[in-house]
Amino acid sequence: MTDTTQHKGARLAAAPAPAFGVRVWDPLVRMIHWSVAAGVLVNAAIVDEESATHELIGYAVLGLVLTRLVWGLVGTPHARFSAFPPNPAAAVRHLAGLLRRPHRAYLSHNPAGALMVYNLWAVLIGLAATGYMMGTPRYFGMEWVLDVHEGLFAWLIISVVLHVAGVILDSRMTGVPLVRAMIDGRKRLRDPTEMRE
Repeated sequence: MTDTTQHKGARLAAAPAPAFGVRVWDPLVRMIHWSVAAGVLVNAAIVDEESATHELIGYAVLGLVLTRLVWGLVGTPHARFSAFPPNPAAAVRHLAGLLRRPHRAYLSHNPAGALMVYNLWAVLIGLAATGYMMGTPRYFGMEWVLDVHEGLFAWLIISVVLHVAGVILDSRMTGVPLVRAMIDGRKRLRDPTEMRE
């Protein structure tokens, strides 16, 4: 065997195994995810916060979140709450283990991601509730309602930044392109032994 042939063989042996796709996110989950993201972006950066459009988008986002909560009870396996239960202790362990290898990919959300999802849903519901309250005769003009609404909005922005950072970090550490998975519904994994429910 020549040196050139040995070189080619070494390159072939070192080549990563082809990824295989696992269908995880159903069309409804993906539609709700991107629609909520778009609604938050438009309400936060484009429309006037005192306009009827802002209010309409807020209610639309609330409707999407409530639909997702129902789907968490009756939907496809990876969309159900049982696939990513809120577990603060597991989330802390997951975050503490980020510097260790190997990093296993979760079919649904990892424990930290699961907590973030529940956090985002709660914040969006709180925003819709306080937004509604500000338009009622009983709570109109009450400073504390506005303060809660604005505080929730500030926490939403922080949460979105942390969420995006977590997606980027998890994608890099596990090799699973999470944004692509939320577009086409499939997680691409290189080793079936690295999957976790």
